[in-house]
Amino acid sequence: MIEVIRNAYNLRPKHHNCVVTIGNFDGVHRGHQAVLAGLRAKSQELGVPSLVMIFEPLPREVFGKDTAPARISSLREKVRLLEAQSVDRLLVVRFNQQFANQSPRDFIQHWLIDSLGAKHLVVGDDFRFGHKAAGDYALLAQAGEQHGFSVEPTHSYLSGDSRVSSTRIREYLAAANFDAAEEMLGRAFSWSGRVVHGDKLGRTLGFPTANLKPSRKIMPVKGVFAVSVREAGQPDRKGVCNVGHRPSVDGLRPRVEVNVFDVERDYYGKHLELVFHTRLREEKKFENLQALQSAITKDAENAREYFNNS
Repeated sequence: MIEVIRNAYNLRPKHHNCVVTIGNFDGVHRGHQAVLAGLRAKSQELGVPSLVMIFEPLPREVFGKDTAPARISSLREKVRLLEAQSVDRLLVVRFNQQFANQSPRDFIQHWLIDSLGAKHLVVGDDFRFGHKAAGDYALLAQAGEQHGFSVEPTHSYLSGDSRVSSTRIREYLAAANFDAAEEMLGRAFSWSGRVVHGDKLGRTLGFPTANLKPSRKIMPVKGVFAVSVREAGQPDRKGVCNVGHRPSVDGLRPRVEVNVFDVERDYYGKHLELVFHTRLREEKKFENLQALQSAITKDAENAREYFNNS
């Protein structure tokens, strides 16, 4: 099981001596998986644990709150995905202005040398760090020679002729091109969350829904989708899911609502994973609840037809 360490104050002497990679790892896609495979191999070669350093919140969420991209994976999902890649440790560093203001050399000294005792470091050859992104791969390599750790660059991972990247995957998800996203992710795109109490509107309209609390303000997908519904210890179910702001009702905050077909049970407090298959339509505003009810009925019919023909 992966060990999750939150910030420097939870680091202990036992966490010294490891191989390290640093990044956002949003989506833990095939490019990330290639990096992690190399990290595992180096970990086994040196006989020390592997450690991934990530940041919460993401740097772009701090510096560009209004322009930050949608996340492909939440922190909880990221932990699960990194564990599946046999990473030994995950260090979650709180990213804020104070962290961003440290000099590149202070970053190297405090985190890589004093806190982690890094033996080997894997980063992109375009990796930038420290105040005003002044630190680069060359500085890390120089510090490695001085302090006794090796530095290895990563290179672009291609899927066909396309570079695998979180940015490209977000574009595919926004366009509901789930086949292309799956090719780059190495798995079907899914989103997970805990079921919370809603306003019971779906039940009033004859389509009771499980309301999942969004883990981020901006979702990578929007619209109405045919989905598979996964719950630990239960068989997979089929359903129809709406991701958006419910413009016909309040339109105030992002919502994720799923109607699970042919199941009558209480999902409150349960953790569900939704696997997205196809977009049935864009989210739209209807004139009244009767029109909304008719659209939901049609959505369910279309979703069932999709699964019957799949």
